[in-house]
Order: sequence, then C-alpha cells, then structure tokens
Amino acid sequence: MTTSAAHAAAFRRELPDAGEVWTVLEDGAYIAPHKRTGQRAMPFWSRQSRAQKVVAQVPAYQGLDVISIPLEEWLGDLLPWLIQEDILVGVNWSGNRATGYDVDPRQVIDWFVPSRVLG
Repeated sequence: MTTSAAHAAAFRRELPDAGEVWTVLEDGAYIAPHKRTGQRAMPFWSRQSRAQKVVAQVPAYQGLDVISIPLEEWLGDLLPWLIQEDILVGVNWSGNRATGYDVDPRQVIDWFVPSRVLG
C-alpha cells in the first residue's frame, strides 16, 4: 500500500469517530491549490495533528490557520459547494510537499453517507 493509500484509508477510518474534519485558512479564506492538471483541490485532514504537521513542514503552508469543521456541516454544505465549483478533496495530504489523493467530493460523500444521492 502506498503512503497516499494509507493516509486515505486512515481518513475514512478516523473521520466518523472524530466528528470533525480539519483544513487550513489563509487570511480567513479556504485554500484550493491548482494541481499539475490545472484542477484545484482543497485539503482536509482527519486529525488536527495531521494538519498541523503539514503546516509546520511545508513552506507554502507555514503561517496558515488550522481550523475544524463539524462533520455534518462539511458533508452537507462544504462538499456540495466543492461539487458546484469542480474542486477536488485533498485527503490527508502529507510530506514536505503536501501530497496525497485528490478525490471527487461525490465519492467522499459516498464514503460517509452511502444512501445520499447528489446530482
């Protein structure tokens, strides 16, 4: 299993018990960096410590604010907005370059709310 796969598996395993997801803000706004493909991805972590580690390790992320979002709000409000904006979900990015899986928000919703159908 690759490191990215292990982090994605941890995300799926840890998030339901945590009841919240973690992301970063720059000057009070969410970040969604462009990937090599040109598509954007917004990073989320299943634990505060994971997000804090990336902020400490990655020069471009230093000084960003780590915040939590209640799981219900994330699933019901933020992920549908990411679908509308065509932004992927960065899952437990890690390492010196903050890399990992970038997943369609519909797939992420399916992980946690399998019976929910979105257009």
